[in-house]
Amino acid sequence: MNLPDRETAHQILAEAEARNPGPWAAHSRCAAQAAAILASGHPQLDPEAAYVLGLLHDIGRREGVTAMRHILDGYRYLEGLGYSAAARISLTHSYPIADLKCAAGLWDASEAEAQFVQDYLLRTPYDAYDHLIQLCDALSLPDGFCLIEKRIVDVALRYGVGPCSVARWQRYFEIQAEFERAIGHSIYAHLPGVVENTFAVLPNTGQAAAFLPKPLSQESR
Repeated sequence: MNLPDRETAHQILAEAEARNPGPWAAHSRCAAQAAAILASGHPQLDPEAAYVLGLLHDIGRREGVTAMRHILDGYRYLEGLGYSAAARISLTHSYPIADLKCAAGLWDASEAEAQFVQDYLLRTPYDAYDHLIQLCDALSLPDGFCLIEKRIVDVALRYGVGPCSVARWQRYFEIQAEFERAIGHSIYAHLPGVVENTFAVLPNTGQAAAFLPKPLSQESR
């Protein structure tokens, strides 16, 4: 696979975070950790490659605060560096359903760019790495792992819902089931902190914190 090593990938992310600070970078690091953990139990996946792909999946955020344009910015940037495998994930991670209309956010690039992405999705059969990063994107908040259901609500509160929302959510759960069959366990059995991050359990108490919703940012995706 055409990927940078882990150290180089961290340097790429750090430079991008300096250009456009925001919780998206912490989300990316969390997704990378989840990808490596789940890949370690999967017969077809390399944990190191999975980590790098998770780390760079949102690298298009380096260009600023955008909606779905970040996937195309990330693709072009990583292709320019010669990292075609990571560039592919930049495009596919937001589309568990390979249809431009079925993304969580608004399309904020040109019609020609939209056609490029749609054509790319249609000619690119998804493999286990595509599904892995789609799954890890759907269970990683900036401050840790959570149930997919919480992440779905997090994204819906910021971007709204559309005609494809339920189908997209269902696809996440189908991918989850595929991975659980492959690794032989619940994905959550491998991811530390899911209970605490999902239910806001206070450290060292086992008690749930009073519900105080955090300000949500477009960049936390």
